[in-house]
Amino acid sequence: MNGQPEHESENVPSSSVDSEPVESIDGADVLASSHQALDDWTSESSPAAIPNQVTAWDQHSPLAPLPEQPERPMFQQWYVPPPRPPVRIPHFGHLGILLIFALSGVFAAGVLMQLAVHYHLFGVKSLQSALLDMDIHYALGSEAVLYFVMFGASLLFFPMIWHKGFFEGIHWNGSTALRLRKQLFFTAGICFVLALVNGLLLPGPKNAPIDKIFRVPGAAWMLFAFGITLAPFFEEMIFRGFVLPSMCTACDWIHEQLMHVPIRPLDEHGNPQWSLAAMVIGSIATSLPFAGMHAAQTGYSLGPFILLVCVSLALCWARLSTRSLAASVLVHASYNFLLFSLMMLGTSGFRHMDKL
Repeated sequence: MNGQPEHESENVPSSSVDSEPVESIDGADVLASSHQALDDWTSESSPAAIPNQVTAWDQHSPLAPLPEQPERPMFQQWYVPPPRPPVRIPHFGHLGILLIFALSGVFAAGVLMQLAVHYHLFGVKSLQSALLDMDIHYALGSEAVLYFVMFGASLLFFPMIWHKGFFEGIHWNGSTALRLRKQLFFTAGICFVLALVNGLLLPGPKNAPIDKIFRVPGAAWMLFAFGITLAPFFEEMIFRGFVLPSMCTACDWIHEQLMHVPIRPLDEHGNPQWSLAAMVIGSIATSLPFAGMHAAQTGYSLGPFILLVCVSLALCWARLSTRSLAASVLVHASYNFLLFSLMMLGTSGFRHMDKL
């Protein structure tokens, strides 16, 4: 007989006795679960979880991260130098380098002429006779050597200091000259008419040194070819490619230094922009040595000298107005072509040079 009442034992369900046992509570599990709950609460209540909300705690709390500071160099340079002025090319320094190349060409031409005389080329036995008689082979040969040595050195050296191509530095712009070829040829025609008028009003001497060259058979044709190809290109490269820009830049630089005016900026192609006064003075300063270079050929006569100054001014105008060295080369070559064509017609194809 059991001491417990039967109705109490019957009310206890059987599943409570047969169910799975309750797991024991471990201290490590309780600590891990508390840490996880704390992390979840922190992440949910942190400012990063609530966008566009900045609390006072974020700004003043010592636990808040400091804003990132820009890195500074170890030695701070407080003095900032002024920007360098634009380099206008070519300038007088570049012209001086070109003159050094020209002297190298003169030296090379002298050495080759000495070798030619030593071997009696073209029947010349002394260098003095070649110079006095104005032998066409030695005259044009030495000039060609001078030009090619100077041009070759310039073609290699100047691009390294200009950081641009040689023809870009001297403002060649051949497409501009090709587009304006009719206007440029018309300019050459005006110079040709001016030469005819000058020959009537201020004629040169009858026996000019250049007339000796035409005595050699075939010399006129050689001068014709040289005068419309190499001579215009190299003379324009020297005078309108280097001398004229250097003179214009020097004039503007002197004005800027004396009057304390801002330096003229370069154009969109990196080329200098000169004032009108600088272009006028630079053209005159360029034309005088250009005419002086040819003065010896005409016996230092006043008429041809004035003509060459006027022609040079027209060439400077063509170069400056079009901003193209190729334009002045085209005018120069066309002008020489018209002169030699008139001479060829007057002498029946250079067969009767006594008619000049």
